[in-house]
Amino acid sequence: MKKNNKNNNFILPPAPPALSLSSLPEPPVPVKIYYNSDTCKDQILSDNKNKSGIYMWKNSINDKRYIGSSENLNRRFREYFNNNYLFNNNYMAICSALIKHGYSHFSLSILEYCSPDKCLIREKHYWDIFNPEYNIAKEPGAPMSGRKHSEETKIILSDIKKGENHPMYGKNHTEESKKNNVRY
Repeated sequence: MKKNNKNNNFILPPAPPALSLSSLPEPPVPVKIYYNSDTCKDQILSDNKNKSGIYMWKNSINDKRYIGSSENLNRRFREYFNNNYLFNNNYMAICSALIKHGYSHFSLSILEYCSPDKCLIREKHYWDIFNPEYNIAKEPGAPMSGRKHSEETKIILSDIKKGENHPMYGKNHTEESKKNNVRY
């Protein structure tokens, strides 16, 4: 604001031009939309064999979204459709939401197919457009993308799973598993 010294009046800057609906950017059009991921599960898996790209889960109850990318969409979707995967990864907001609301309340959109080396770049592009609520990290691939555990951290993680903390501690192997050298 500029001050007009003669009258102590303020001069306001000009108002920005009014936006019309035609001047707003168009949201991207997904390549494919599966409106009910529960009933479309088989189609989702078959359509996305040998493909990489960007996808979006959308909750029909609260309109919250999750955007992800994968170099192998079929494998990633198989993980999401595996209850063990969801329960083992329930610290991820999308996994908890799928458990809580069920697949029938989620649509799955393929935002774009792209080469594996472009996945994280394109995922970030869609994060900027949609601001997905189920994504907790601030950057695609975070928090460990491109990073490695230090030797000290590797020792700590190894020690956590030794002795009484090992999942097989106190359990006996069957003779059959010993004979077949099956590891748990």
